[in-house]
Amino acid sequence: MAPALVSLIAGGFTGERRDLTVRLTRILFPGAGLLVLSAWCLGILNSHRKFFVSYTAPVIWNVAMIGALLGFGSGTPQVRLAEIVAWGSVVGSALQFGVQLPLVLRLASGARLNLDLRMESAQRVFRNFVPAFISRGVVQISAYIDAFIASWLPTGAVAVFAYAQVLYTLPVSLFGMAVSAAELPVMASATGTVEEIAAYLRGRLDGGLERIAFFIVPSAVAFLAFGDVISAVLFESGRFTRSDSIWVWQILAGSTIGLLASTWGRLYSSTFYALRDTRTPLRYAVVRVVLTTVLGLVAALRLPGWLGLDPRVGVAGLTASAGLAGWVEFYLLRREITRRIGKTGMTASLTVRLWAAAFAAAAIGWGVKLSVSSSHRVIMSLLILAVYGLSFLLIATLMRIPEASALTRRLRR
Repeated sequence: MAPALVSLIAGGFTGERRDLTVRLTRILFPGAGLLVLSAWCLGILNSHRKFFVSYTAPVIWNVAMIGALLGFGSGTPQVRLAEIVAWGSVVGSALQFGVQLPLVLRLASGARLNLDLRMESAQRVFRNFVPAFISRGVVQISAYIDAFIASWLPTGAVAVFAYAQVLYTLPVSLFGMAVSAAELPVMASATGTVEEIAAYLRGRLDGGLERIAFFIVPSAVAFLAFGDVISAVLFESGRFTRSDSIWVWQILAGSTIGLLASTWGRLYSSTFYALRDTRTPLRYAVVRVVLTTVLGLVAALRLPGWLGLDPRVGVAGLTASAGLAGWVEFYLLRREITRRIGKTGMTASLTVRLWAAAFAAAAIGWGVKLSVSSSHRVIMSLLILAVYGLSFLLIATLMRIPEASALTRRLRR
């Protein structure tokens, strides 16, 4: 099955690249099953409002891969390094599942295995599985489509796209998923009249949107202003050169278009789930996937040629087009939720202050970038990012942005 899967995932790969990808797919296959079990643990822990273990467990997965490289990668050829990382990923998947399992067994000590598929609860899971799978995983599905299209671009596009993907999906995972997962059980437990439930959901939704925006807006501006700096800190060594960092920066700049829409969209989807509606997010997720595919093909494979640009720029077109599709999905979700529970969203004043604080902090960071020179690129990059982050927090606090003020008070204590 591995060759067939590779044809679906990376149709543009041929020769040695395809052979290596097939081998890696076979190695990684058991790890995929273990990650599914880890997600099962996450669902149980979330339902009991236990979020820390499930959302920190993936750190072990990453540590396992880093440990595999440090322990077995010295002086190893590049192809062998890829296989070592793949085995490290499988081990990390097992560890990620293993650290959650004891707490899950303790919380679900009374649960018993039941294979009766006719149970109402089982039938409800089956009915909701496909809609929730597609709508909840739309970010990952869009990323898969982008990676498939990138396989038809110049050599190196898939690898560089993967580096950028790690970065621009991180805020979505950290803030969009975290806030949405924390809000879902709370919103789903709302009781009272229709009007009381609607008012409660509006309050939870608006608060969640503000918390997400406080972290996503500066993340998006950082990608736009300091994408090369971030890439240099994390990746620039060995065969990863300065030109690769610039290429990652282009991709990150494209991702800023839809970063906020993607994270807000997850919270709106959670609100529909709290209303026991998994079909509406599915419809709009399908719209997003179709738009991502069509716009991605045009932006990546056609637009650079029409404009006389380097075909490598097409990878940035992938993230930009996916961002536009994300905004369409967000608009549709918000329009429908407004019809059901009333108007929601951040105030214009808070939106303007957040973006103003982020761009002002970016200007300060750029001042440091232009005025300070150092042969130690990593140290220089860390300094720029530190100045940017502290400047944003200070400016946002002075502008009386609630999340910034609360964070500043906690830091003082």
